[in-house]
Amino acid sequence: MQAVADNLFKALSDPTRRAILERLIHDGEQTVHALTGRAGVSQPAVSKHLGILKHAKLVRDRREGRETHYSAQPQALAPLIDWMSLYAAFWRERFDRLESLLKRMDQ
Repeated sequence: MQAVADNLFKALSDPTRRAILERLIHDGEQTVHALTGRAGVSQPAVSKHLGILKHAKLVRDRREGRETHYSAQPQALAPLIDWMSLYAAFWRERFDRLESLLKRMDQ
């Protein structure tokens, strides 16, 4: 489980990879060529980023003729959501205490 979360964090640590993933989530399946057009980096760089996203299971590829199509796999984010939920209660309690303190200070 920890290795999966580590791969996800590493894959999402790069802003270009996050942008590529967000584009696939919002716009649906895309070719490498289409992704390169808006990524602001070269086609080999986009391919490398897609490889890292694929290794983290955040995208999957599908060959069609000479082109490879990529699609987002947002369900792969589940381990990160689980990890973050551990801290949700902690922060909720802290914010509740802060809110209480601020109310007392206003009185």
